[in-house]
Amino acid sequence: METIFIGNRTLAFRSYGRHVAPERPPLVLVHGAGGNHLIWPPQVRHLPQTAVYAIDLPGHGASPPPACATISAYSEIIRDFVDALELPWFVLAGHSMGGAIALDFALAYGHRLAGIAVIGAGARMKVAPAFLEGVLTDFAAATERIVENSYHTSTSADEKQRYLRALRENDPQILYGDFLAVANFDVRDHVQSLSIPTLILCGRHDRMTPPILSEMLHARIAGSQLHLLEDAGHNVLLEQPLTVAMHLGCFLDRLTSAALA
Repeated sequence: METIFIGNRTLAFRSYGRHVAPERPPLVLVHGAGGNHLIWPPQVRHLPQTAVYAIDLPGHGASPPPACATISAYSEIIRDFVDALELPWFVLAGHSMGGAIALDFALAYGHRLAGIAVIGAGARMKVAPAFLEGVLTDFAAATERIVENSYHTSTSADEKQRYLRALRENDPQILYGDFLAVANFDVRDHVQSLSIPTLILCGRHDRMTPPILSEMLHARIAGSQLHLLEDAGHNVLLEQPLTVAMHLGCFLDRLTSAALA
């Protein structure tokens, strides 16, 4: 892992990219609640001709705590991160809580962005009490329920077990804080002001953030692109990695062509 120091914080991240096209915007990847940079499959982290940066948010993966209490606070971490890397123009992609962070960042710092990709997220995301309170009262049972609700029914038991092990590496207090931050996030009255290119992806069978949330987001953001991916649930990027990578790659292609026009 690479590390970068921002104020009194140490942030861990991975950078990827060989034979990067200089005219192509970099891609910054933000994971969801209780995740880390490895939630992004290799097909996304190694997009051709693209400089890719996958961050571990504070208190997650290799980045030490404390975590952040709000989506806006996580958004400021992203701002400090891209400032430290001197990225003046980039695409911000987020999954689940990371999608909320991408929307919040776009509302505050849209002039910095070539575009955003929102995966399995919405302008408002409710969190079931069984998840929010359960991670503190019965962590084992709550994480099992989260896993079962994060995948399509056809997903292999091995994949679910890998995700379960990763979830249980979290401090329950940090996972609770992530869910609370998501529960308190609501930008439904603001996203219509966004005018930057927006890609929206969601598993058609997502039970954590149902497709209706992506459809509502698409309706509110003029010119946005929406794709509902078959045979996938909330962890669509792990269930359909090639398709997610294809959509992200095509999105970057269009942004690059527009910049060169």
